[in-house]
Amino acid sequence: MKVIKRDGRVVDFDRSKIQTAIEKANKDVRTKERATKEEIKGIIKYVEDLDKKRILVEDIQDIIEKKLMELNKYELGKQYIVYRYTRALVRKANTTDESILKLIRNENKELAEENSNKNTMLASTQRDYIAGEVSRDLTNRLLLPEDISKAHQEGILHFHDADYFIQPIFNCCLINIGDMLDNGTVMNGKMIESPKSFQVACTVVTQIISTVASNQYGGQSVDLIHLGKYLRKSYDKFKTEIEKKYKNKLSQDVIEDLVEDRLKYELKSGIQTIQYQINTLMTTNGQAPFVTLFLHLEKDDPYIKENAMIIEEVLRQRYEGIKNEAGVYVTPAFPKLVYVLDDFNNLTGGEYDYLTELAVKCSAKRMYPDYISAKKMRENYEGNVFSPMGCRSFLSPWKDENGNYKFEGRFNQGVVSINLPQVAIIANGDENKFWKLLDERLELCKKALMCRHNALVGTTSDISPIHWQYGAIARLKKGEKIDKLLYGGYSTISLGYIGIYEMTKLMTGVSQTEPAGHEFALKVMNHLRETVNRWKKETNIGFALYGTPAESLCYKFAKIDKERFGTIEDVTDKGYYTNSYHVDVREKIDAFDKLKFESEFQKISSGGAISYIEIPNMQNNLEALRSVVKFIYDNIQYAEFNTKSDYCHVCGFDGEIKINENNEWECPNCGNKDHSKMTVVRRTCGYLGENFWNAGKTKEIKQRVLHL
Repeated sequence: MKVIKRDGRVVDFDRSKIQTAIEKANKDVRTKERATKEEIKGIIKYVEDLDKKRILVEDIQDIIEKKLMELNKYELGKQYIVYRYTRALVRKANTTDESILKLIRNENKELAEENSNKNTMLASTQRDYIAGEVSRDLTNRLLLPEDISKAHQEGILHFHDADYFIQPIFNCCLINIGDMLDNGTVMNGKMIESPKSFQVACTVVTQIISTVASNQYGGQSVDLIHLGKYLRKSYDKFKTEIEKKYKNKLSQDVIEDLVEDRLKYELKSGIQTIQYQINTLMTTNGQAPFVTLFLHLEKDDPYIKENAMIIEEVLRQRYEGIKNEAGVYVTPAFPKLVYVLDDFNNLTGGEYDYLTELAVKCSAKRMYPDYISAKKMRENYEGNVFSPMGCRSFLSPWKDENGNYKFEGRFNQGVVSINLPQVAIIANGDENKFWKLLDERLELCKKALMCRHNALVGTTSDISPIHWQYGAIARLKKGEKIDKLLYGGYSTISLGYIGIYEMTKLMTGVSQTEPAGHEFALKVMNHLRETVNRWKKETNIGFALYGTPAESLCYKFAKIDKERFGTIEDVTDKGYYTNSYHVDVREKIDAFDKLKFESEFQKISSGGAISYIEIPNMQNNLEALRSVVKFIYDNIQYAEFNTKSDYCHVCGFDGEIKINENNEWECPNCGNKDHSKMTVVRRTCGYLGENFWNAGKTKEIKQRVLHL
């Protein structure tokens, strides 16, 4: 029999621990109240005769209390309860020492695998993680209600980003970059005026990105459409200078050529500044900023020509890549790129199809950009097209006092995710039990989310001037509270969910792609959506349903449930749960059917949703990519490509990297064996995305790969 400890460790059952605990309690009661050796053996035998494969340590202690009461040992039972409570206090006294020491010794593999933009070897990153461990400990012991902390530990729900909960900072946002560039901003007490050229505007954008990232814990998105006017300013500036110098010496055509040459150089330098700054600078958290660049055009934009040039240059530079320390061009992790398909660039003869052709080539080589269909997004968001936040969550439509829609300058307060497969495991096919338990756990999630919200209430603008006083979110006065931005739907707060596939399989016996499973899955999704809508009405807070792209959480929930409930076919036996509403990777479904099927779920999950499809050997499948991109425009709001091609960042090899006779991954081209310098897909489940190494477990699971 295996015993599951409070910290999640699994150990062998040890009968002597029960005997020791009761004997210690025996010493503090009168002789006639003590349990005899035979009675103690009887209690131990009762536990052993349960013949469970796994049992929680709390359940063993509950059994001991119950058996002592049955033996009429009330005084001893009370003493045992006191002993148990005292041990709990000791455990709660300080739980951070070992985790912090592991960080300093670089032995905490879980943290090392958690984020692609955080190197746990660096002093600055370690400092942030140490602070995070202290925050997580205080959060679990003191700041969260006991039932929420317990639910998090048992995998009922996941309280995201507990390592930052101690501070009144939020998750992710859409920076109001247009306002900050047009009206100026302040950083480190210094005034930054509106730029007079494109190059300076790009530099200011990167400074804003760095400062914003240092004062929040989630991602940020920047809409590059605001840079078009600054490229026009550079054009006008160059034209004035060159005409002044050469007006009577050169023809107008030659002058125009000179202006265009200087503008192209300025454009290339500006975009290079953004790319290199984002990839080389580090925030105070010891990491590269988690940034998404939003690439879209608007028909009535007076700077549409300039913005098309900017998008083209961004895609060209991403296609080329960025040199690593060995001088090899590699794919940078940031910034993420999101490209919008509209009626003028959806590969059906539109004026800007050439940009989409370049985007497809870029996707084939560098996995990015992601794609948003303006057509589908307008259907889902009251005619609006806007960027997802860095964490791929979406805001709900919101209008200002003048009735105008506003998205930039808004943010997400935080996320709590529910473990849907666990609800189904406990329900064991009983629908009445399922719905009752689901509602109970949703109320727990609401309580946890309100903890997130209440932690921000009363925060003053001084906590992060770049956000609250100087335009990234708002322009509040010094000392003014941010509370008005926490209500009325201005900001969102998100209920995430994991495992629609496994939940449906447990409750109906089939996948959500089958008619019976589909009906049940949609019923649950609509119930989740209706629940967050009800919470929104009850509280005037912007609750939203969010398909969390949290691959590590898929593994965490599955691990907890396997330890607690054992191996369940097609559920806990895989080692992971399927993310949000996604079709399980092992199902035989083509890319078009998958996108069409999942689009129905995306519409319900309006607080955030993205779908993935896999196209093998993408660089040789450009026509297939074009077909899928055209399909995305008409059928699904948000999609991303993945591929099964491995990549060596030392020599640039793009093919299959295999395990050698020494159980090591080795590049067949250059012999590189350094995991941090290669990308190897997870072949057991087919998941692709950011790759993280699970040292020492290569052959067994073909390297665990987690997504940020």
